[in-house]
Amino acid sequence: MADLEKIFKYAVSANASDIHIISGEPLIIRKTGELVKLKTQAPNVSQAMSLIRQFLNKEQMDTLQREKQIDFSTEFSDIGRFRGSIMKHQKGVSAVFRVIPKEIPTLDGLKLPPVVEEVLAHHQGLILVTGATGHGKSTTLAAMINHINQTRSHHVLTLEDPIEFVHPLKKSIITQREVGKHTHSFKNALKAALREDPDVIMIGELRDLESISMAISAAETGHLVIATLSTSNAAKTVERVVDSFPPEEQNQIRAMLSETLKAVITQRLMPSADGKQMMLALEILISNLTITNLIKDSKTFQIPSMIQTAKHLGMCLMDESIASLLHQGLISEDTARLNIDNPKFLRTE
Repeated sequence: MADLEKIFKYAVSANASDIHIISGEPLIIRKTGELVKLKTQAPNVSQAMSLIRQFLNKEQMDTLQREKQIDFSTEFSDIGRFRGSIMKHQKGVSAVFRVIPKEIPTLDGLKLPPVVEEVLAHHQGLILVTGATGHGKSTTLAAMINHINQTRSHHVLTLEDPIEFVHPLKKSIITQREVGKHTHSFKNALKAALREDPDVIMIGELRDLESISMAISAAETGHLVIATLSTSNAAKTVERVVDSFPPEEQNQIRAMLSETLKAVITQRLMPSADGKQMMLALEILISNLTITNLIKDSKTFQIPSMIQTAKHLGMCLMDESIASLLHQGLISEDTARLNIDNPKFLRTE
């Protein structure tokens, strides 16, 4: 374990986001979006399994053998917490560990705009944080919960798989439940949640129809629900939620979603111009009467135009955010062109 601790410590000091243990390959870290092979011996299948086994208890090992994969969290007291994912594959076994910063992030520290704090002032409704895997959704959720914890006397119930940031009690009561350890599934936890006197429910991921349905219901019945979805923009997020339901229920869901949705915050991380850090681009949708009507009337294709004309409300298109980063010199033109959908936003007026 000493060698692993050394590797994990190096990864944290190098500001890496992930650590890979793969049979047949040297240890690999991801830094500013790029994979970097370390000068370590490549473990064979048996050695890789031996390394990975050090992180798992007997119950977790049984789960890995049964399910051929497992997600979990682990901690080194003097280094920090890590979210682990282990899988079996054609070359043997591998594990990926996501570095969880020691300090709970703040909204300001993540450079999220003031409108995010305004959205969190709602006492009921649905806030969705979206984006691809590895683009900081969990970190933003943690910053949101931290803000509520610092400013309001609430009971915050989190449902996570696994628990990442551990929140201390400040002004709020924070109850953190991990799927597999404290509850069998998001579905079971959500069913019980409404009987546990929560003011805020944070759901690590909306994975299926039932969890999406229950999240909307919880938001509709007086709770603030904050959750993530793996979607690439606000319009696609609305469609993803609606399309999760059978066709005969979609009109009703559009009506419910139009009333409960408070904001969609879509994130994309990209390397900075100097290659030393990751820059955050955002698409932000804030609900208002026009957005409500577009969702209700199945006119989500008009949402991007509405976002573009409502900058004064704090809304922003992803392409506008990427163009702004480029014009500030924070990302390179190549990076901008790789990530932007409409090149017209890159033109200098």
